[in-house]
Amino acid sequence: MTMTRPSNASRNFGTLCSLAMLSCVIGGSLLSFTGCTPPPEEGVFALVNGRQITQSEFEARWEKISDATRSRYEKEGGKRRFLDELITRELLMQEARKQGIDQNDTVRDQTQRYREQLILDELLKSLVKTKIDLSDEELDAFYAKHAHELLTAFKVRVSQMLLPGLPAAKDVEAHINRGGDFAKFARRYSLDIKTKLKGGDLGPYHKNLVIPEVDAVLQTLKPGTVSAPIKTAAGYYLVMVTALDTEIIQADSAIRERLRQELLNEKRRKQFDDALIDIRAKATIRLADASRYVAADIGTR
Repeated sequence: MTMTRPSNASRNFGTLCSLAMLSCVIGGSLLSFTGCTPPPEEGVFALVNGRQITQSEFEARWEKISDATRSRYEKEGGKRRFLDELITRELLMQEARKQGIDQNDTVRDQTQRYREQLILDELLKSLVKTKIDLSDEELDAFYAKHAHELLTAFKVRVSQMLLPGLPAAKDVEAHINRGGDFAKFARRYSLDIKTKLKGGDLGPYHKNLVIPEVDAVLQTLKPGTVSAPIKTAAGYYLVMVTALDTEIIQADSAIRERLRQELLNEKRRKQFDDALIDIRAKATIRLADASRYVAADIGTR
């Protein structure tokens, strides 16, 4: 009997089968080989009941997860863990289809609403796609409306005390200039009830923080120096300014950025409203008779 030698193709296929089975034994395969199935074509990461999970699908899903989630995967199994979860997800989706859940009226309705929302989101992007610029004048005017939330260019912390007469004020000033603690003297001698217990502290400087006579002197002070007695109708003030903590300045910067974003959003809403007015102006809208049931309901305020 003549023996037929296996062709090169047959030998190559047998080799691939052996390598695939060896991979199953050593490292655990993503596929469950029954007999010897030819390996999937390049670019396919897994076959789940015949359904391919491709490299492009894997990478697209990997790129869409947040940095925090990606960091968690990198600590708990890396991309292999992520692929295992994609496989699990595909298995569950296949089971859901077997049970007909994808044809459920509730699921279909929610899917349609989600699709509509995605379409509207894309439309919104197109309606406000023009880059929105803010002029310095616009931003300054907006900051002025929120001046009570912001620090001024004069970034200092203000402390003051009120004394009954000039001699007392001069005496306290002299003690502070020799190294005395402003806060201690304010707690002991100040007549200003609002700040006395806080050692005269008024907090960060802002417009209208102090009376005009005191404000004029504040602008001339260097941080850490006490003023000469300031005569007012209430008595004599001593004031001191100190540098603000870095945290306070950083918080002010954060508030300014929040306000800038608010102004940008206002301009985006205006742009959208103008586009909507234009769309409605070109449309033909007629309320049907049945609308009388809702037209009469104007709500309560």
